[in-house]
Amino acid sequence: MLLSRRGLVAAAGLLAPQLPATRAEAKPPAGYPRSYKNLIAAAEKEGRLVVYANTDTASMAGTLNDFRLAYPRIRVRYEELSASDLYRRFIAENAKGPASADLVWSSAMDLQAKLINDGYAQAYGSPEKPNLPSWAVWKNEGWGVTAEPIVFAYNKALMAAKDVPGSHEAFERLLRTKPKAYRGKVATYDPAKSGVGFLYLSQDLRVSRDTWKLIRALGAVEPRLYDSTLAMIDKLAAGEHLISYNVIGSYVLERAKRDPSIGIVFPADYTQVMSRIAFISKEARNPNAARLFLDHLLSRRGQQQLAARSMGPVRIDMPNSGVPAPRPDQIQAIPVGPGLLANLDQIKRARFLRDWNKALGRDG
Repeated sequence: MLLSRRGLVAAAGLLAPQLPATRAEAKPPAGYPRSYKNLIAAAEKEGRLVVYANTDTASMAGTLNDFRLAYPRIRVRYEELSASDLYRRFIAENAKGPASADLVWSSAMDLQAKLINDGYAQAYGSPEKPNLPSWAVWKNEGWGVTAEPIVFAYNKALMAAKDVPGSHEAFERLLRTKPKAYRGKVATYDPAKSGVGFLYLSQDLRVSRDTWKLIRALGAVEPRLYDSTLAMIDKLAAGEHLISYNVIGSYVLERAKRDPSIGIVFPADYTQVMSRIAFISKEARNPNAARLFLDHLLSRRGQQQLAARSMGPVRIDMPNSGVPAPRPDQIQAIPVGPGLLANLDQIKRARFLRDWNKALGRDG
């Protein structure tokens, strides 16, 4: 399968020459078992690593450069693909033979869970496992690498401060009491077109059946529907919308660094937390290099680099990462595990979308 233009740019930008191999021998990170040096030696013998991911290349530059500094004998090929393209391409390449990615990393939690469940991943006992919450690890095959809240984003310059809702209940109440003011001014995902949008809504329903009341309140104000967080944030910043529901917090926080008009709410009743799931391919040509890279992503240093781009750390020993986050008692993490597979049941999906359209007052 041919690379998308996006993937070609990402791959070309990250195939830069490694540092000279005369650098001092790479050593196991502090606290790792002494035997880890054998893994490093095996990875350096492989000398190559192929990563497929939907985390944008710019956000990964610091992480990738730091990995190269630590392991200069390993040449990294990082290909940025959309979540759906990544899924389809990985399956197609594996059907032809073992010439696909060594490590697959994506925010499409349900698609990652399906690949793991279908036998595409291999188990690996990372030394970093004790530093992770139980919900972030599945069978030692699926690894949640980040902890990113799902939030409300709003335009601070245009939305009255007294209107900013602090919870899902408050958001529903706002829409019911001021439908004219917010008609056409609310944005959210289109669950029929966005896999993550479908996932977040289904998880809202898992937490609270009152979500249907909120959806009906949304329908009354004729929300605008999108297939990406970035599109919603752009429209919010442009003043076309006042508030967005269920957007990925890391993107909002990054935009807010350069646009003071963007505000964020971690809903006080509960804040969902998603994770970008990584796994090592069962057919990886460079499995040892993939293990090193996974460990680097999960390490304190790797998590700090991700946090610098507002991707919250998943580690339990980094409460002060500098990334704004909900209080621990607010968090409703989406577990990495078989529960994610329910979102791929086509009968359940069709039923949900029918109920969604009905709640929004649409024919279908």
